[in-house]
Amino acid sequence: MREVVEALDIRDVAANWVNKQALEARTELRIKELADLAHTPLFFGRLGYEGGEHGGHDFYIGRRHVHDGTGEPMVLDWRAPVSQPFYRATRTDPLDVDLRRRFGYTAGELTAYEDERLGTPGTGPDTGSRTSRLLQAEIERPRVGPMRDIVATIQPEQDEIVRASLGGTVCVQGGPGTGKTAVGLHRVAYLLYAHRERLARTGTLVIGPNRSFLHYIEQVLPALGELDVAQATVAELVSHVEVRGADSPAAAVVKGDARMAEVLRRALRSYVTAPTEPVVVERGSRRWRIPAYEIAEMVDELLARDIRYAAASEALPQRIAHAVLVRMEESGEAPDDRVQDAVARHHAVKAAVKAIWPKADPLKLVLRLLSEPDFLAAHAEGLLDDDEQRAILWAKPARSVRSARWSAADAVLVDEATDLVRRTPSLGHVVLDEAQDLSPMQYRAVGRRCTTGSATVLGDLAQGTTPWATGSWEEALTHLGKPDALVEELTAGFRVPREVIAYASRLLPFMSPGLTEVSSVREAPGSLEVHGIPGGEEAAVENLDAAVVAACRAALLREGSIGLIAADVRVPALAAALSAAGLAHLDPGDETTAGSRLTLVPASLAKGLEYDYVVLDDPASVVAGEPDERTGLRRLYVVLTRAVSGLTVIHRQPLPGQLAAV
Repeated sequence: MREVVEALDIRDVAANWVNKQALEARTELRIKELADLAHTPLFFGRLGYEGGEHGGHDFYIGRRHVHDGTGEPMVLDWRAPVSQPFYRATRTDPLDVDLRRRFGYTAGELTAYEDERLGTPGTGPDTGSRTSRLLQAEIERPRVGPMRDIVATIQPEQDEIVRASLGGTVCVQGGPGTGKTAVGLHRVAYLLYAHRERLARTGTLVIGPNRSFLHYIEQVLPALGELDVAQATVAELVSHVEVRGADSPAAAVVKGDARMAEVLRRALRSYVTAPTEPVVVERGSRRWRIPAYEIAEMVDELLARDIRYAAASEALPQRIAHAVLVRMEESGEAPDDRVQDAVARHHAVKAAVKAIWPKADPLKLVLRLLSEPDFLAAHAEGLLDDDEQRAILWAKPARSVRSARWSAADAVLVDEATDLVRRTPSLGHVVLDEAQDLSPMQYRAVGRRCTTGSATVLGDLAQGTTPWATGSWEEALTHLGKPDALVEELTAGFRVPREVIAYASRLLPFMSPGLTEVSSVREAPGSLEVHGIPGGEEAAVENLDAAVVAACRAALLREGSIGLIAADVRVPALAAALSAAGLAHLDPGDETTAGSRLTLVPASLAKGLEYDYVVLDDPASVVAGEPDERTGLRRLYVVLTRAVSGLTVIHRQPLPGQLAAV
């Protein structure tokens, strides 16, 4: 298929230079879509039918549609409707499928296959078990390199979410290892397959918590043939200013509160002033007068409609011009649209509009709110109390927009103000991962990017590690502008071993009471080890470093990726200890290879990442690195659940008491 595209000669088929460039670009993209991927087979399953609509036919299911030289399908895309029974068929509801075959691969070579006779109860490899042996082996396959697709292992409850319609927003609550990120990415791939032309026009965006995470997942969609999906962090979405400052937790919480949207709205509307003078327009020998009260009615009507500030500013001169045209017609003239446009551009009209509805700069608006106590107080009255106002005011007001030390929360306020002035363009679909960590104002910023489209929201309330982390999905979805979104919960764990997730889940009652504990399908005896370091204070630190290095050496004797996770403050010391021991290590986001498998991960960047074996340095330090105990326990819960095959905990300080609770 690729060779056919490469052999196309488009030199004489384009009508002009522009069409030729477009055809060349599309051809190059198609060749990239058809690229071979190392160790990635084209098919992973087969459906066999003896009766029903497809009786007598076999269908191979794969990551991509493949046809032969005559155009006859050889492998069906996993997203095609006819492929759905591969994920949904059961013995109680076989969907006319007689045989489901799964293929096993090692380094891209076919090494095994496994059959389920769905039409014959009581037979097949998974009788009495929850998953097949090949399915289990694929889930447990060592993780070296970036995140991979899960098209061969999608479970029925995941498939329902993946194939949900484009028109609705879906929110997925899922604990560690339930596959929520993979489900969100595969949902994008499915939507692009089912609604390609529509999403090609409107665009698709994946939003992640940080660049390390986005780098980790960036190969999933290209492996499925989807190359046109943009990726960004929330900070990159709202990058109207250079972030050079930082807020205290208290200030960040207030700036991230949804009430700030109303404060900004009030402040912007304060720029509009009531007219005090009539507008007099001279045309030829005649003068047309529009009294101040009539212009005031126009202003009040535009304010009542609550349209964007700039749009209203552009509409006001046309309203005034229309009033002039009415008077012209009443006097017997017959003006047309060209006359109205000319009147709207008249110097008297422009001067009046500039005085009544002046242009607004979003950056200067936010600068005034954060710099001028009186201006903030006037527009935060009844919304923010005195302590909250003092918290967000800059101690040393900036002289200008360029000299201001904007914080990440300030950038979100600027984005809100920018949208109040001029509407933010909307995309067709947005995927928001690790959504539990967003503030209400950040939800609003994301929601502006999909006001006319839909969203897939992914997260785990138990992993909220910011002071402003959301308390419920209902609240979060309201701020996002999608209050009617469908909320689904994934509770079956496929990644984290049962022993490890049970250990981490001891924290749930203390940090997120009421959340359902993940039930792992994987038993891995010996996957959890906890070791304390004896000795005095100074000796214990040295012993801790040595024990951590030894644990990393032991983990490297096994197959797969290794993550050494530690409190951020401990990272420099551990980096030095690893280097002194001759153990090379990667930074989060760097791609692991067969020869370089150890990554040193600050706890603050661990969310969303996964490693075959994790060595966790001193859990008490992870908890102490956060502003409060609940946030610290949530951070610890995150790092405890990054392991796919085994977790080794090394501690100098006593373990948090919550881990000892049963």
